[in-house]
Amino acid sequence: MNTLIKSITLALAISGLFSSASVAQEEVLSPVPANEVVLADLLYLKRVVVVFADSPNDPVFIRQLELLAVNSGDLLDRDVVLVSDTSPNPPSELRSELRPNGFSLVILDKDGRVVIRKPLPWDVREISRSIDKLPSRRDEVLDRNPAGR
Repeated sequence: MNTLIKSITLALAISGLFSSASVAQEEVLSPVPANEVVLADLLYLKRVVVVFADSPNDPVFIRQLELLAVNSGDLLDRDVVLVSDTSPNPPSELRSELRPNGFSLVILDKDGRVVIRKPLPWDVREISRSIDKLPSRRDEVLDRNPAGR
């Protein structure tokens, strides 16, 4: 009897893992073109991760998008909007304001403040850890789980 219960429990746990894995794969953070983004509309609602390059064929830009495609659900949990800008002329609002030089990864907090600028690609884990260190993110986590205070 106990082995039957253990087998059923194990089967349910495994099926739950597969169903949650398929749900996680469906959540993909796709980049929004910079000319479609108005920073004022995202203020205090979303964090913005901007990937700049001078060309969509830039190998570093392509590598960055590949890195962001893996575990992008972690960024969605942190209220991130991914923006890509690969056309220096004419400059978008973001390019005019942030003034990147070549490839650049820029992370803006919900208040619109630049918190990180990187000249090389970062993976989702590094970006997530940096966001988790922000005071606004810590407050969000405590608001979601008040028992952690």
